[in-house]
Amino acid sequence: MSSSSRTIRTRALVSVTAVVALVAVAGCGGDGETEQGKASSKPSASAPASPSGSGLPGSLTGQKLDWSTCPAPSVLQGAGEAPGSAWQCATLKAPLDYADPRGETIDLAMIRAKATGPGKRIGSLLFNFGGPGGSGVSSLPGFADDYAKLRSRYDLVSFDPRGVGESAGVTCRSDEEIDASDAVDGTPDDKAEIKAALAESEKYIKGCEKRSGKVLPHVDTVSAARDMDLMRQVLGDDKLSYFGISYGTELGGVYAHLYPKRVGRAVLDAVVDPTEDPEQGALGQAKGFQLALDNYLKDCAEKGAACPTGGDPAAGADKIVALLQQLDAKPLPTESGRKLTQDGALSGIAAALYDKESWKYLTLGLQEATRLGKGNLLLAMADSMSGRDENGHYSNISAANAAINCVDDRQRYSVAEVKAQLPRFRKASPVFGEYLAWGLLGCTGWPVDGTTDTPDVRAEGSAPILVVGNTGDPATPYEGARKMVQELGEGVGVEVTYKGQGHGAYNSGNACMTRTVNDYLLDGKVPAEGATCG
Repeated sequence: MSSSSRTIRTRALVSVTAVVALVAVAGCGGDGETEQGKASSKPSASAPASPSGSGLPGSLTGQKLDWSTCPAPSVLQGAGEAPGSAWQCATLKAPLDYADPRGETIDLAMIRAKATGPGKRIGSLLFNFGGPGGSGVSSLPGFADDYAKLRSRYDLVSFDPRGVGESAGVTCRSDEEIDASDAVDGTPDDKAEIKAALAESEKYIKGCEKRSGKVLPHVDTVSAARDMDLMRQVLGDDKLSYFGISYGTELGGVYAHLYPKRVGRAVLDAVVDPTEDPEQGALGQAKGFQLALDNYLKDCAEKGAACPTGGDPAAGADKIVALLQQLDAKPLPTESGRKLTQDGALSGIAAALYDKESWKYLTLGLQEATRLGKGNLLLAMADSMSGRDENGHYSNISAANAAINCVDDRQRYSVAEVKAQLPRFRKASPVFGEYLAWGLLGCTGWPVDGTTDTPDVRAEGSAPILVVGNTGDPATPYEGARKMVQELGEGVGVEVTYKGQGHGAYNSGNACMTRTVNDYLLDGKVPAEGATCG
């Protein structure tokens, strides 16, 4: 019962095209040395200290990146095709442990597309797409069309955060072991199922420790924020220009806390509530996904007979609960030979709620499940959530998600505590509540202690930061934006509201939202407090 398989809250953006590709395959008509990670030799002990005051040796802050044509993303990054000649890749050396800045280093994978003009180049715009655990190297080219206007004056840059993809990526299990774990019920109903889930969690954690034990203490968000400041220096920027989405908003907030005077123009979109502990966050997410599902059911009901959940949205929710109960007892077959389990269906439904454009695929998936008794489409969408490709290989998004969450979060929950909270979670969401409640056990027994109760994002003295909340966001509920503004401090966070559906706002295609963010990033125009789009 790892946190990787139970956390939806701060996942990277779901690509609709990836889901569609998986559907076609399914036959339906989206810090330290690990086995994959690279740790270099120690820098020279005589290397001069950084003139920036960062405490890092000049061998790190003065390094020159060897940019070259990007290869295709690796399996750990999510596989796929090479991004093309516009993209360049490099590796940045960073300390394994910032408490020992002259000690062992790791390589961090980076990608960029240089500014095209017209207009004077501003600098680099660094992206983090969320997760935690999402590969920026594989994600940025896929979203590049959305940022074409920004590329006129910025180099678009992203990276695999430490523990992710090709940046000393955490691994815990083989592909076959991950597939086999699907048989373990993520919403256990009795003592036997709880025992099986706990045994699976223990096995998972031992795998993480065996394969990636050296990196586990060093994949925390604070270290990732320090990596970003090192990137800023090596890229030659006096200030950090930043675009963080989902978990990337937490990472951006932590950076602003550590380096308030080094914040240039920063956008936080799809905002994580920095005041919530894991229990509060999971409960809020249960409400957020239920709200998004209810909005889908209303939209679906308007489609008439084509809607698999019927013309009554409330009754439609009951039908989904009934489908999940059926899957708990008897998973559905798929053309691949794998089964669609209750957990798989929940993940597939959640994946479709990240983007309103994916609602049509959710309709098709529910039609297939309820009318044909097959689970191809919902399983394909679940695979997009877990990073499984059509060849059965998994990216490391789930393992990295677990490792980062568990070293960040101090809280460890017991079975008794989860059981006591089940009524609240069920009330918040009859569909997602139990799944998210049991996910609170994900870090119990983790070999590394967590570091904080909640992230510190206070950033007094920082330049204005745009904080964008979406009223229909399932994964990072709208209320988180207001909390982030309050925590950043007076005069720092500037809240912008998007009245829409899906995870995030800028990538929604809303013209007002695009214009507001572009005007800020390109021309420094800070919108009025309380600005609204949609």
